[in-house]
Amino acid sequence: MGHSQSQPIPRSVRRKQSTVFSQLVCATASSSTLASMPSKGTSEFLLVNEKSQYRDNENKRRPADGTYAYRRLSYLSPKEIISDDAAMAYNDFLREFPEYRLTWILDTLRRTDFTRLETSGETFVDYMGGALYPESLIRVHTDFLHRSVLGNTHSVSNSSKLSLKCADEARAAVLSFFQAPPEYTVVFTTNATGALKLVGESFPFSGGSTYVLSADSHNSVHGIREFATVRGSRVCYIPSPPHGGIDPVLAKNTLLRNRPRFKDLLPCLFALTGQSNITNSKTSLSLIEYASSLGYNTILDAAALAPTSLVSLKDTPVDAMAISFYKMFGFPTGVGALVVKKSFLAQLKRPWFAGGTVDVVQVPGSIVTRSHSLHEQFEDGTINYLTLPAITDGLRFLSACLPFLPLRLTTLLHYVVSSLTRLRHDTIGTPVVRILSRTPSKRLRSVGEQADTGSIISLIFLSPSGDMLPNSFIEHAASQHNISLRTGCMCNPGGAAAILEIQDDMKQLYSGVTLKDFEHLVGRELGVVRISFGLASNFYDAWEVVRFATLMSNERTREVMWNQWTEASGVMIGQAI
Repeated sequence: MGHSQSQPIPRSVRRKQSTVFSQLVCATASSSTLASMPSKGTSEFLLVNEKSQYRDNENKRRPADGTYAYRRLSYLSPKEIISDDAAMAYNDFLREFPEYRLTWILDTLRRTDFTRLETSGETFVDYMGGALYPESLIRVHTDFLHRSVLGNTHSVSNSSKLSLKCADEARAAVLSFFQAPPEYTVVFTTNATGALKLVGESFPFSGGSTYVLSADSHNSVHGIREFATVRGSRVCYIPSPPHGGIDPVLAKNTLLRNRPRFKDLLPCLFALTGQSNITNSKTSLSLIEYASSLGYNTILDAAALAPTSLVSLKDTPVDAMAISFYKMFGFPTGVGALVVKKSFLAQLKRPWFAGGTVDVVQVPGSIVTRSHSLHEQFEDGTINYLTLPAITDGLRFLSACLPFLPLRLTTLLHYVVSSLTRLRHDTIGTPVVRILSRTPSKRLRSVGEQADTGSIISLIFLSPSGDMLPNSFIEHAASQHNISLRTGCMCNPGGAAAILEIQDDMKQLYSGVTLKDFEHLVGRELGVVRISFGLASNFYDAWEVVRFATLMSNERTREVMWNQWTEASGVMIGQAI
């Protein structure tokens, strides 16, 4: 049987916000005022050397090759303790990108909410894999859990009412954050993948229907094709240009050729990737409006887009949108959402039912009455009610930061791209890296502007002879220098094939092929090195990336790192792919 509807909560536990959150709400309301303030809030720097009177951070590992130019020191004051080289690089950076000063409020957050980055000495540049959570979010949420009694939402007890109230607040916060009109609702899922799967398994595909998508999409978007093909629908790909993304003209022609002939009888689905997680391409959301005008149902994969870009469902009325909260503000993991029009949700037909999705089930028999609330019909079992309150606070936090992120991150991207492009091997002067992903075509100058790409750099490292250095070597060397980055194809085989120029090799794949087989066919490790910036990134993260690449340009230090890698992995020099 189903559960009874909740009643008003008598004298429920009130959730309180930290000072940081209160300040952030004010910042959101007046971001233009903050941006115009003088840069006195920008980090001050205390220059030190290895013999500083301050104690060294015990967690910082010094590479055996002795190449690490300086050691980060323990977080002893609001000032950042850096080396002379870093300070000079920062001053040069500010001269070239003075607009970076407009984002000083994020430096304040770095010192108050991400202190562990300084104390651990870790350079984190894998925000596309998962954002770092602000410490105040954890404190607020932990304090709430300490003070509250929360129960399963499928009841009418006081504890259950409080849980349901928090879930409703989280739904309202999601709708508000994405500026969703009243016709939208929120279905909580395990992540963006779960949201996409929910649409794929429930969409009324049939013979004569078409599923249209971009080759430069996440595997979770590709996976919907399995539901389409098993029901006799066609799958049509929009090819990816050499630098990834979608060619708008080609996309419109593809949509036009495959448009629904009988919309009500043979519904078609168009899935758009808002931002590629490997090629750094942003796709114009106007394609959604165009596809809708042709009769398509539309879904937006916004997992990579939402963390640093404003998405307004008022301006882009997509039928459904998939997001993951940990990619937006780091916590909680294991919770995502499908933000969806109620009219579209009513068209979807679940292939099964579970606890929480039904009102009455005949046993034995075949009669099932679904829950009267649409979102409940799609939330299998019990929602993650203990962590949903953190979503409300996390969105409040991100709302305050979001206006500043595009300006800050594009300046960092410009700096790293230009620095890496100039790098040359010290022996024969050949390039150290080859950047494969898209770079911003315009330079942002003020807070609130939106970037035309994401904040990702996908690249490969090259030997002096121009051959690709194994990604596994780069990842090992980076970890030895306390740099958290990502290597591989990022669950985006189409985008990876485009920028790696292996689309013809992709055509030669056969049933049962393994990654090892594919790499043997291509003749090297597959994938890229991905650097991605996000919520807590600052100049020194970018500088560390450039400095690491500079070590790769030096024959002596590169050889030491190579020997460390081969010894650790048991790979003989010359045997690596």
